[in-house]
Amino acid sequence: MTEPTTDIETVMERANQAAAVFTELDQAQTDRIVRAAFEAGFNNRVRLAKLAAEETGLGKWQDKVIKNVVAAQFVHDDIKNLKTVGVISDDPVTGIVEIAQPMGPILAIIPVTNPTSTAIFKILICLKTRNPIIISPSRKARHCVAETARLCYQAALAADAPEDCIQWLPEVSREQTQALMTHRGLALILATGGTGLVTSAYSSGTPTLGVGAGNVPVFIEASADVAFAVEQIMLSKLFDNGTICASEQAIVIERAIAPIAEAEFSKRGAVFLDAAAVKKLEAVAIETGTGLMNPAVVGQSATTIARMAGIDVPADAQLLMAPLQGVGRQYPLSGEVLAPILAYYVVEDFDRAVNVCIDLNFHGGIGHTASLFSNDEEKIRQFSMLLNAGRILVNQPSSQGAVGGIFNRLNPSLTLGCGTGGKNITTDNVSARHLLNIQRIARRRVNARLARFDQAKYLDESLDAQTIERQFNRNG
Repeated sequence: MTEPTTDIETVMERANQAAAVFTELDQAQTDRIVRAAFEAGFNNRVRLAKLAAEETGLGKWQDKVIKNVVAAQFVHDDIKNLKTVGVISDDPVTGIVEIAQPMGPILAIIPVTNPTSTAIFKILICLKTRNPIIISPSRKARHCVAETARLCYQAALAADAPEDCIQWLPEVSREQTQALMTHRGLALILATGGTGLVTSAYSSGTPTLGVGAGNVPVFIEASADVAFAVEQIMLSKLFDNGTICASEQAIVIERAIAPIAEAEFSKRGAVFLDAAAVKKLEAVAIETGTGLMNPAVVGQSATTIARMAGIDVPADAQLLMAPLQGVGRQYPLSGEVLAPILAYYVVEDFDRAVNVCIDLNFHGGIGHTASLFSNDEEKIRQFSMLLNAGRILVNQPSSQGAVGGIFNRLNPSLTLGCGTGGKNITTDNVSARHLLNIQRIARRRVNARLARFDQAKYLDESLDAQTIERQFNRNG
């Protein structure tokens, strides 16, 4: 096993050598390597979670264990039967055969919020597709990510994986990351992290699968089971102290059921702030110059954040609720904050609620995720048609729901595409199938109707499309 290096040319040379060996592996060999890496990540789920919590100072190690389980077991279960080598489809009717080929070396950028779980996830989907992976972790999480990579790499090698199929940078600088992003030998960037970093990846000239900001609106509609909705929202927002980008950011509720919801939130440890306290919270949660969340509050508990803001809350406070009257820069807490803080809007009716959710969506979460609690199918359909979100989650916690595989059948993923609205190429939960080049053999299949149709008629300007279509169908 070669030692990790910070020399970019050496890293890329090793990765390309691994890529060459990878092309020689069959499906059974590939799957054996993936299983070995999965087992290494899963069997070390608790130790890696504790390492991540200790190094980053974010969230709760117990919840990070669950993240590691999703990234290892759930992802492996989802991709283990996927064909990723050789012929993956052969349609005798169309005459089209599809052949899966690896892309080549992939740069995986790992965020501080979900370091070990994202590393496990990206390792598994890269190995499954026979793509060498180069891991660039957040500087605040480099040790726990390096240990995650080392464990998976040792297990993969023991299963006869190519040397250097998993590499990681022991020291991380912006210059190194930029040099890797723009390297001619790199095939793809898997960019999960802050907006600036993802933007740099897209500007590198290398194909990139990235993510966008969350700012997830949650609408509790009049037909909802309010107690259930509140329970699910708190289950989600308190998970790892709100560090998942798909965690709820704002509650929008119809006035008729607001008193019931407020009582349920309060019963579970949520604290509704007055206007003065909201101003204090804004000052510490949002940076004045940028309008973005303050990294100092990310992944911290409600009581810690309240103490930072000089707000008196009960010792057992779980969630800070900030009633707001609008959306935008003049309402700082209407933006994304990865912490136990929720904006709170009371509106008159369904139409107004949808408009507020759209405003929140466009304020900083286009294409990502929206959440709805409702038992009215028509309202669910209307809401879903109007929101620009890759994931519309109905009657489930947003954090765990968007990641997939727990409360729904979405592909389990730690990289959530936001579509063109979020400046991404896909709205999918990114997984192994996105890391393949597909070749297509197209055998001759003559369009018999076209062969029998008088092609000279296409030259007749007097014939419109409907007339030609009718004659074309008659001849067929």
